[in-house]
This record gives sequence, structure tokens and C-alpha cells, in this order.
Amino acid sequence: MIARVLVLPIKWYKKYISPHLGTNCRFLPTCSEYAMEALLTHGAVKGSILAAWRILRCNPLCKGGYDPVPPKGRWKNDDRRLFRGH
Repeated sequence: MIARVLVLPIKWYKKYISPHLGTNCRFLPTCSEYAMEALLTHGAVKGSILAAWRILRCNPLCKGGYDPVPPKGRWKNDDRRLFRGH
């Protein structure tokens, strides 16, 4: 329930702010999509931690690339190593 409430400001951001900023995210899925999926998959606490860590990594010092949300019950997703960089 709390995770669904936390997704609402992200949806608002995607609808009203993100279109004016252009495409700046270095990852696929984008950081906002990742945050929503992490919250809905892992719940409010773990989803927020995963989303915050992702946002911290989205900077010019990081290559980016394919980085999906880890499956429920895991902190890392080993599949992302197969698609590193673009």
C-alpha cells in the first residue's frame, strides 16, 4: 500500500517535469521507471533503497546501460552484466 503511494509522485514527475528535461538517464530502464518497478516489486523500504542507489549511480562517471530491477528477494540482478554499456 505505501509503495503504491510512493509511486504517485514519480508518475507526476514523469508526466509534468521529465518531458521538459529531455533524455538524460544513462540507464535502461530510466531511473524513474526503475524506481516505480523497485517500489512495486520490493515494497516501500527496499524499493526506496534500490531507487536511491540507482539515482546516485546515474552520473557522468558511470557507464550506464541495461540495469533492470532485481527479482523479488534479491539485492542484485546478475543479468545486467550481460548488457553492460551501449
